[in-house]
Amino acid sequence: MTRKVILTTGSSRGIGLGVLAKHAKLGYAVVMSSSSGEEKAAEALAELRTYGVPADYVKCDISQSADRQAALDFVLKTHGRIDVLVNNAGVAPLTRLNILETTEESFDRLMDINLKGTFFMNQLFANAMIGLKKQGLPDYSPRIINIGSISAYTASTNRGEYCISKAGIAMVTALFAAELGAHNIPVFEIRPGITKTDMTKAVEAKYDTFIFKDGGLPTPRWGLPEDIGEAAAALSGGAFDYSTGQVINVDGGFHIRRL
Repeated sequence: MTRKVILTTGSSRGIGLGVLAKHAKLGYAVVMSSSSGEEKAAEALAELRTYGVPADYVKCDISQSADRQAALDFVLKTHGRIDVLVNNAGVAPLTRLNILETTEESFDRLMDINLKGTFFMNQLFANAMIGLKKQGLPDYSPRIINIGSISAYTASTNRGEYCISKAGIAMVTALFAAELGAHNIPVFEIRPGITKTDMTKAVEAKYDTFIFKDGGLPTPRWGLPEDIGEAAAALSGGAFDYSTGQVINVDGGFHIRRL
């Protein structure tokens, strides 16, 4: 049996780990990637190995060209193929500042990681996927999934650079979907809503009020990493291949305009 291989960036915790766990349950060989190092990811990696599939780690700061190349080289050397790339790595501002006060340093940091890093991960792995298809790799239908955010269209003036970086992910997805369609390589965006992760811990009380007291979501609960994992598995499994470029909102209905 051919075992398919998935690499997810920023996957030692949170949404990325939820995506890998779901695919491990489905029998994929999983490759965890983060910028923090394998020691910090050891517990999460051990969890993935309980599913009885190959689970490896590769360190990758996606803002760095050498790291991106090293991640691809590792996957191809270890597994000989890459079936699914999930671009999840991303950061929030170190300090939330109003757009009238935020700094160029904060802006550049988020663009380098969230947007530039994601763009060039798409480029690098897309070219590798095209090459593998030309080699006639058996049972090979690769896919790319970019993890965006409802911040792509929700103006948060105290973290504007984050919103801009996530808005850019939408165009990255559209561009690569348009380019790779001729190669039968679908590209998708999953757009999570308010999801319980380390990134949202600092504003948990605010979102509890929004969800449970103010009726902010049609589905009155927090999103979980498993929710994004389920959506990613549907996309990587091929059910939506003719919908390349599609944005999948996993947000409890946040995107619905209501009166």
